[in-house]
Amino acid sequence: MARDDAQPSQERARGAALGLPGTGPGSLASFGQRVVAFLVDALAAALIAGLVTAPELPRNWSLLAFVLITVVFLVLAGQTPGMRVLGLRLAHPEPERRIALWRALVRTGLLVLLVPALVVDIDGRGLHDRWTSTAVIRD
Repeated sequence: MARDDAQPSQERARGAALGLPGTGPGSLASFGQRVVAFLVDALAAALIAGLVTAPELPRNWSLLAFVLITVVFLVLAGQTPGMRVLGLRLAHPEPERRIALWRALVRTGLLVLLVPALVVDIDGRGLHDRWTSTAVIRD
């Protein structure tokens, strides 16, 4: 049990272990921001797949559209349309480098499974980011 005169514990800022600032540009995005970006991307994928499959529902074609949109935009721009809307981007382990195709493919494949994205570390990064050495940060 702590004494009344004990010093408060030192809280480590999210992303400090990665060398990221605790707040502002370059800091880790919150779970809520990442979920909203995911939903924007999922909706965009469903709309695009719906245009291709109309008048039928897109069914699993929207999943294919999601994978293609996510991989292409991560490799070319470092952010998906949903990330762009929310002012986020995917940080590469080596600054000033593009996300490699393999990182985008592995990260997206795990994201599609959804469970790895919900298992987060102390910084709030999902397994899909940990396994690809990436992080979603504020732009």
